[in-house]
Amino acid sequence: MSNTPATREVRIPAGAAWLYGDLCVPAGATGLVLFAHGSGSGRHSARNRQVASHLQRAAIATLLFDLLTAQEEQVDVHTREHRFDIPLLTGRMQDATAWVQAQPELRDLPVGYFGASTGSAAALIAAARLGHRIRALVSRGGRPDLAGPAALAAVTAPTLLIVGGADGTVLDLNREALARMQCEKRLAVVPGATHLFEEPGTLEQVAELAAAWFSEHMARVEQSA
Repeated sequence: MSNTPATREVRIPAGAAWLYGDLCVPAGATGLVLFAHGSGSGRHSARNRQVASHLQRAAIATLLFDLLTAQEEQVDVHTREHRFDIPLLTGRMQDATAWVQAQPELRDLPVGYFGASTGSAAALIAAARLGHRIRALVSRGGRPDLAGPAALAAVTAPTLLIVGGADGTVLDLNREALARMQCEKRLAVVPGATHLFEEPGTLEQVAELAAAWFSEHMARVEQSA
């Protein structure tokens, strides 16, 4: 008998649209992490799925969902007009969070965000708006600069920014963003990694860092509840 928790497809209302996601809730889950994928990606992102699998083994539930509808994705392939539409993506993060917190099986779980690339900006703005409803946030190779100074300063969730050591421009942008943030924060640099963490072992380091960050801060919430 497999110990792998079952994953089920869910539909999330977002205004007049529906977003599709994959929800996995391990036994004894200590929290739930929503994934905000990067530009041109989706819930089937192999990198995010690898991180999600690691979180599941650490007893953290995961929700990977498409920030864009199928129709929007078809348009975006040609125009790229949606992948950098941070207000749209941010609203979708808030819609998904509201859906999670309306589900009887999920509403008592502390919520965290994992953002990649442009999805990190959407996660940060949504976290700034939702305040203490978001317990922790991790960014992988993210563009926190796209969130803007006001949102960065307003984030209250403990935030971990993970950047590849060989991803020079993005590393500089993350350092600048970190300086603007006033919450508990940390910048983790994975040596030798480029933007997509394609080098052997680098994505595993991202997954381990993320699992430790979420486990620490979600456990802290449980202890203080």
